[in-house]
Amino acid sequence: MADTVVAEDVRRVYGDTVAVDGVSLSVGEGEVFALIGPNGAGKTTLVRALLGTTDAEGTVRVFGQDPRDVDRARIGLLPQSFDPPARLTARELVEYYGGLYDDSRPVEDVLADVGLADDADTWYENLSGGQQRRTCLATTLVNDPDLLVLDEPTTGIDPAGRRAVWRLIEDLAAGGTTVFLTTHYMAEAERLADRVGLLADGRLVACDSPASLIETHGGDSRLVVETDADPSVTNALGYPAKMADGQLTVYDVPPEAIGDIVSTLESQGATYDALNWTEPDLENVYLDLTGQAVTASGDPVTAGETPLADGGRVQNGADDDTHQGAQR
Repeated sequence: MADTVVAEDVRRVYGDTVAVDGVSLSVGEGEVFALIGPNGAGKTTLVRALLGTTDAEGTVRVFGQDPRDVDRARIGLLPQSFDPPARLTARELVEYYGGLYDDSRPVEDVLADVGLADDADTWYENLSGGQQRRTCLATTLVNDPDLLVLDEPTTGIDPAGRRAVWRLIEDLAAGGTTVFLTTHYMAEAERLADRVGLLADGRLVACDSPASLIETHGGDSRLVVETDADPSVTNALGYPAKMADGQLTVYDVPPEAIGDIVSTLESQGATYDALNWTEPDLENVYLDLTGQAVTASGDPVTAGETPLADGGRVQNGADDDTHQGAQR
């Protein structure tokens, strides 16, 4: 399988700020590659470097060429921030972008692909958030690209809209389109990607399939029980466990053993208010490798710190949108 995108030691500096710090990666033909990390990790800057819309040190090849020399009809780009005219309909927007290419797909087919056939004549400003994002995605598909680059494709849309976009990306990948996406939603990357790259402070800290990363860095499954049990109960559980501040954490517990844990607690005279079993995921991997968690808004939070109630964040490297606007 040939590589669609190859980057070697890519570095981008803005003044005293290193936004991308020596990133090397490759994306195979027909692969879905997800670059994950919080706001400020350098995702958008790296996307711009890969597409040749910002100068960067290192080497980048797209379809074996300098990205600036690639036929733009072969690439579809959905920027993180894309605000088309509000008083155009979904159909008019897709028609406009289709007119930029010598050979574009039928507009009605593209609208059907993104689930907007019934709302094609609705003004953009009157569409829901999910419909707006799907309209924007449609404008990137009208040229039938071989490489689709999606920068935070589901940011700001509701869960139902997010799932609709996921299904569309899965269909495109099944049809052979190479997809490079950035996201701070770990579940999004875990569901969609053949491989993921973890980006932190402009550096690529790991790159592998989601399953391999979780197996290597995710840690154990765990059962967390809110209980008044005496700390000595940990000796009777048969699994590694600790008790602190009214919370019992039992490690490496298979789901079928949860009933045994509960029975042991009851036999010890302990009561519990709640229990939660979790298995490791990419969030655990990112935390293990970087010492950071990522809030729902995409903001990084250092392990042990509490996110601000107003959505404030810990600044960590260059903000993706500080130095560049979205380009198409």
